Amino acid sequence: MNNKEATLQTLNKMCENTLMETLDIKYVDLGEDFLVATMPVNSKVYQPDGILNGGATMALAESVGSPTSMLAVDMDKFSVRGIEFSANHLRSVKNGVITATSRIIHKGKTIHLVEIKIEDNRGRVISICKLTNFILAK
Repeated sequence: MNNKEATLQTLNKMCENTLMETLDIKYVDLGEDFLVATMPVNSKVYQPDGILNGGATMALAESVGSPTSMLAVDMDKFSVRGIEFSANHLRSVKNGVITATSRIIHKGKTIHLVEIKIEDNRGRVISICKLTNFILAK
């Protein structure tokens, strides 16, 4: 197993017994400057009229945005806490799998600004999110 596979396995293991497990969020790819996770769209994440709930979309975004900062710092010395979140929902989804890709667009010593783009099965952007993470010394 290479380092990338080991990191993805560790991230997915962290999801056990959490909201991420409840929503079936899975980390599927990462690189030097990005992290990718998926979430199925089904009745577990619907709002009453049968489309993806914006809150579930935001949970996916937060679930990929915070670990992006975690991967960028020494977790033995620092903790990561989300302190502000915004989302623009651009398109609705009824089924399939959505994919969230996060990138740090500002990496300061104590603040990271992370952009998360969420796409549907066809590669159409359904939401753009921004997450501000506070990096705090342990």
